[in-house]
Amino acid sequence: MILGRKLTGKTMKFLLFILFSVVHLLSLASGKAIYGNGPSQRTLQEVKEEIARYGDVAKSIINLSVYGKAQNRSYERLALLVDTVGPRLSGSKNLEKAIEIMQQNLKGDGLENVHLEPVKIPHWERGEESAVMLEPRIHKMAILGLGSSIGTPPEGITAEVLVVTSFDELQRRGPDAEGKIVVYNQPYTNYSAAVQYRMEGAVEAAKVGALASLIRSVASFSIYSPHTGIQEYQNGVPKIPTACITVEDAEMMSRMASHGNRIVIQLKMGAKSYPDADSFNTVAEITGSKYPEQVVLVSGHLDSWDVGQGAMDDGGGAFISWEALSLIKDLGLRPKRTLRLVLWTAEEQGGIGSSQYYQLHKANSSNYSLVMESDLGTFLPSGLKFTGSDSARIIMEEVMSLLKPINITQVLKAGDGTDINFWIQDGVPVFITGDHTGRRQKTSPYVGDHLAQCF
Repeated sequence: MILGRKLTGKTMKFLLFILFSVVHLLSLASGKAIYGNGPSQRTLQEVKEEIARYGDVAKSIINLSVYGKAQNRSYERLALLVDTVGPRLSGSKNLEKAIEIMQQNLKGDGLENVHLEPVKIPHWERGEESAVMLEPRIHKMAILGLGSSIGTPPEGITAEVLVVTSFDELQRRGPDAEGKIVVYNQPYTNYSAAVQYRMEGAVEAAKVGALASLIRSVASFSIYSPHTGIQEYQNGVPKIPTACITVEDAEMMSRMASHGNRIVIQLKMGAKSYPDADSFNTVAEITGSKYPEQVVLVSGHLDSWDVGQGAMDDGGGAFISWEALSLIKDLGLRPKRTLRLVLWTAEEQGGIGSSQYYQLHKANSSNYSLVMESDLGTFLPSGLKFTGSDSARIIMEEVMSLLKPINITQVLKAGDGTDINFWIQDGVPVFITGDHTGRRQKTSPYVGDHLAQCF
């Protein structure tokens, strides 16, 4: 995960630089194990010396991506796509248009083996939606329905509100929730804790007989802006409509309830799910010169939600991943391993595209040297988050030391992401330049063996 501040052309360049540097240096490695048995065994000192020899290559990368002709290219490419296509919701025509454009772009960029891999993805549309407080006063509320939510009847749902601050409080007050709309005003401590209410709020409210649920947006800051995202129903539990409301409205209703006010809301949602749609993961490569069957994978997701352009989530991550391959091509470099770019489809619906990619390719997981994802936003970077063995981490720390000229050297723990977690249990090392899931997955003790084979 890259730590940082706002998105600018310059911060995007630095982020793609760190991504490109690691991709390039790992893929050029000799292919010998660090701690293996037999004649290919190499000492850590030998590995460090080999990595250090790429200092001049690192400087050339800096010059091209930060000061040279590629200075603003990734930003301009992204701006053109989001301005042309707009939102790219799973199952939408906009997403399929974006995939078609990206396939053409990657071919036009001279990348190799550009192709589409078919995926079945969810198709959900929010429709018209509204929420109006009727008591204790009239107040039109800003809401955003959550992905996969069902809609209300055409006349809507009009019911009294029960405000709670936690699942524990909901359980304690379960009898009071029947026939009501549950409003969650959970405090924001961190994303991973707060997002549970968005994911599971409808199910927990339905278990105690609620008619609908409204969840405080998962955000540390608000300017009366509701957020959206995926939510999950549970087999055997009634499905109820669910949406996010603003932090301000959640706090206001909490205050009203604490004063003993009766709160009544009319909720209308036209959300509807349709049969799964046909879509594609978009793939492009630079074929390895010596170990073409071995893969270093970089990725971001091309889909987005429907209420914004998806420039940050995850247009930036997708385009810096593309830019990494573009820079290698521009510098005339041919890595020993195949560099594979994958632009995932339907990540926002729970990593659907990446899951199907993994099922298709997992038989060859031993050929994946490293899997990377960028999906939190292109901020000013200070390092990366990595999951791998101790020996693999040592390698990454040495690689990152080449980025001292721009002060991007940290190798943090717990690198994972929605689109790459599948590979962790297969022992494939991963790093992420962004992760908005906030969920952690158990790490295999063998993670990093593949990366050790890079040197």
